[in-house]
Amino acid sequence: MSRRPNTRLADLFGLAGWSKGELARLVNRQAAAQGHPQLATDTSRVRRWIDMGETPRDPVPEVLATLFTERLGRVVTTEDLGLRRPGDAGKRPSLDGLPWAPRRTAAVLTEFTGMDLMLNRRGMVGAGAALAAGSALSDAMHDWLLASPAGDAGPDGASALGDPVGLDRYEAAPVGLQEIEALEHSVEVFRAWDAARGGGLQRKAVVGQLNEVGGMLAYRHPPALQRRLWGVAANLAVLAGWMSHDVGLEPTAQKYFVIAAHAAREGGDRPRAGEALSRAARQMVHLGRPDDALDLMQLARSGMGEGALPRTRAMLCTIEAWAQAAKGQGQGMRRTLGEAEDLFVSDRGDVPPPSWMQMFDEADLHGMEALAYRTLAEHDPAAAAPAERHARRALDLRAGERRRSRIFDQLTLASACLLGDDPDQADRYARLALVAIGENSSHRTWDRLREMYRLTGSYVQDPGIARLREEIAEAMPERAPGGDAIGVPHLAGGAGLAGLRI
Repeated sequence: MSRRPNTRLADLFGLAGWSKGELARLVNRQAAAQGHPQLATDTSRVRRWIDMGETPRDPVPEVLATLFTERLGRVVTTEDLGLRRPGDAGKRPSLDGLPWAPRRTAAVLTEFTGMDLMLNRRGMVGAGAALAAGSALSDAMHDWLLASPAGDAGPDGASALGDPVGLDRYEAAPVGLQEIEALEHSVEVFRAWDAARGGGLQRKAVVGQLNEVGGMLAYRHPPALQRRLWGVAANLAVLAGWMSHDVGLEPTAQKYFVIAAHAAREGGDRPRAGEALSRAARQMVHLGRPDDALDLMQLARSGMGEGALPRTRAMLCTIEAWAQAAKGQGQGMRRTLGEAEDLFVSDRGDVPPPSWMQMFDEADLHGMEALAYRTLAEHDPAAAAPAERHARRALDLRAGERRRSRIFDQLTLASACLLGDDPDQADRYARLALVAIGENSSHRTWDRLREMYRLTGSYVQDPGIARLREEIAEAMPERAPGGDAIGVPHLAGGAGLAGLRI
């Protein structure tokens, strides 16, 4: 017993709106439904959990996580509740338990995905928490990311987890090379589907697959297989995070990116860990928080180590440049994009890129440069011309199956044309995007369309733009899909979306 209040549990208890007596009765009822009829929680025990920091015995932490998840409509884990597990005594986590102890990653992964799947099954939104600040994440994870990971300890064939919370022991089993190869192929299939149709249609399948991998990681495998299995976990967690971001589940997305960084580091793949954190940075720029993005990018770049390929470092530079553009730092943005171009062309291709880098090609380089210049053009109209040039080049290079990226390029180009005083070309590319956007499940494309719509306000007297605005107003959802307690996203470089009512 810590004799200190459990502030995390207290905060969530306040949000849930229960009385202590109600929570005690719910715990007893839920525990009985899970096969623990002997549990007899009362009001005084709930008070000790909250006011004195007492950690209840199993199965109560899992029961509480289930109850709060159902009540709040978003994933709530035992870590979120501040319920430290055995062996953590005396350790006060810096931010939501970050970084968690070695050999805890699979347990955290399995618990979080299990709660996420439960929300899907019950038709809940799964959002509503606040995003952690980039500086807080960076401070919490900096030393841990740069340190050498501690290897899993334990006898062969035994569980590799110090705390098997959330694992289904019946389903978890060791796997062999063929199973891991099949899992790696499934990642490629999910990744291609996401690029073509957006994250909404396959997110639950990815989360379910990640949950299964967490069970597999409960067992020790030969080192080479174990590293590949951690790689699968990292890739699936990044994809689950990106899909969650794509449909507006922002706190859930951030958690998956952090889980991915942990999984990559467990597998000894620092470049993958850095790339996972760069996804969290991209999320922050999209939400209008470039300072947080830059904090995360500093951690991502330093954490990658010397093993990152030039093309990987080029990709990180484009994200950093986008954040700089959002702050109106034109000189810094141009310098960073120049570094990205130099790194990209210096990659001779003699070392095959990892699977997670194969999506970043020349089209993506130009697409990100276009986005950075378009964002800067809100501060400096002269940036509209290079934004147009890069967006056109990206569209010329873009593979046909990557339809979501084409929509983004078209909207970037339309916005750049508006900022460059060319409404006729803006109308053309906006209509191309509008035709395709309804066939895509990406909510981020609607966010970008809203930003483009805002820019059309300067051309309401143009007959073509006036008709375009009417068509967008008819097609646009009444509110941002997946909107939650953090509000409708405010995209970098603009006045945001909160004032747009169409």
